[in-house]
Amino acid sequence: MWNKSVRFLVLFFVTCCACSTTLTAQNDTLALPTDTATGAGFWDGGTGLPAIQKKRRQWWVGSANVAAYGGSLVLLNEAWYKNEPRSKFHTYDDNKEWLQMDKTGHAWTAYTTGRLSSQIWQWAGMEHKKAVWLGGLSGTAYLTVIEFLDAYSAKWGFSWGDMAANLSGSLLYIGQELAWKEQRVQLKFSFHANKYSDPMLDTRADELFGKGLYERTLKDYNAQTYWLSANIHSFFKESNFPKWLNMAVGYGADGMWGGYENKWEDKDGNTITRYDIPRKRQFFLSPDIDLTKIKTKSKFLRTCFFMLNAIKIPAPALMLDSKGKMKFYPLYF
Repeated sequence: MWNKSVRFLVLFFVTCCACSTTLTAQNDTLALPTDTATGAGFWDGGTGLPAIQKKRRQWWVGSANVAAYGGSLVLLNEAWYKNEPRSKFHTYDDNKEWLQMDKTGHAWTAYTTGRLSSQIWQWAGMEHKKAVWLGGLSGTAYLTVIEFLDAYSAKWGFSWGDMAANLSGSLLYIGQELAWKEQRVQLKFSFHANKYSDPMLDTRADELFGKGLYERTLKDYNAQTYWLSANIHSFFKESNFPKWLNMAVGYGADGMWGGYENKWEDKDGNTITRYDIPRKRQFFLSPDIDLTKIKTKSKFLRTCFFMLNAIKIPAPALMLDSKGKMKFYPLYF
């Protein structure tokens, strides 16, 4: 399931940020130059660095990647697999589960991880094309290891659907960088906290999605939305559209109380069916902001904007679901 891959991304990101403290210290020590044209919001650019400084940056970046990747996988193994029964390598077809919301999450994780890793390598002075391939494929590479952990776990299995979603997220990043040297269409995520007034559903939500906001954010597929956010000015260079203005199309789902159907057993072993609740897909249209297009001389703000750009900002939205219902949200999270 996707929440494992996202927990990996969270762990990877936190470890990477910890390692970035060392990188920043090295930056200060070496008095490295600033290249705001190629920094893309992440520290400063690496273009034109002397060979010795490139070597030092790349050594530190490689070390940070190993530490972040290895450390997050160790933590993920402790959290998810340590106490689970093992099995022989096996596959599992989960393509129809959760109305494909977990697959969309895999794509977002691979895209976001690749985007982060590629920018770090460019900061280290690696040539753009090499950094795009190395960093861009890192998301798929990292998540492939998780698939192999699943493959030897009796509870899960190796999912070809997950692999396809991982690769699609990486290729979305790589393809745009090679074609345009920019991300004109970005894959983003948003979440809104659902409140369930039905006591039965509230209990089921606690079992499925957890009780805290952190767990609900990762697990509650009924409250997640994934967006393809396109920058208008990037496609119409001669237009007067603000460079930060995006339009986004989103995908979400609702009414899901099980992976495949709304049927489960309670703690007393009683079978509960809630087929009265329709499982439905949701499609959205909403304006968005590309935070990386906001000009600032602050390295700190550029870095914050780069990181936060993985999240769709709350904005008015129009929703159409698979049952034909249309709804307007003055502010949709």
